[in-house]
Amino acid sequence: MRIGILGATGPAGAGLAARLTSVGHQVLFGSRSLDKAEHAVAELQERWTERASGLIATDNEGACDAPIVILAVNADSVIPTVREHAEHLANKVVVSMANNLTRNGSEFNAVLPPHGSVAAEIQALLWRSRVVTAFHLVPAAEFADLDHTMESDVVVLGDDDEARSSVMEITASIPHLRALDGGSLRNAVGMETFAAVLLTINIRHKMKASLRLQTIN
Repeated sequence: MRIGILGATGPAGAGLAARLTSVGHQVLFGSRSLDKAEHAVAELQERWTERASGLIATDNEGACDAPIVILAVNADSVIPTVREHAEHLANKVVVSMANNLTRNGSEFNAVLPPHGSVAAEIQALLWRSRVVTAFHLVPAAEFADLDHTMESDVVVLGDDDEARSSVMEITASIPHLRALDGGSLRNAVGMETFAAVLLTINIRHKMKASLRLQTIN
């Protein structure tokens, strides 16, 4: 599948881009600076050779030229980025990874916008797009190390059934990642808030925990 990533030069974006292309997806590796994107892609391809061959360096506008576009920019930049590229994101499935968090000592807290969640805020701005959330609780370092087997559950949320299913399919294409249907965007506030809890646990207990739900018979 052809997937665009805006903000792919950041830790989360670069790791996710490398992981997706390693399982056969073509990834438009976007950045505000084309030079920066080209440099990052060259580094990833030097490290991972043929496993990163599907990366295509571009600017953020060029990364919108895909049916599914992932927003991997920092939480404080996601709304300005969405506003800037709204026309190019029309009629696309747009995936939000953003958790708007603030750190207070050894604790993280969620900062929720007027619409209740970052995802809902994005959907209000991109009224011609189908917004889905995923990858909130997966550490960036987990994606970046292709020699490391990932074991995590990814809760996918979205108001459009087809869009949600498409993102779940992409997620499940990564071995050992389990995609779970979490329902509509109304539930995004729960996931974004839980990200603060999970990060707080990791800091206070010196862990690298992610989400894994157990089925009880």
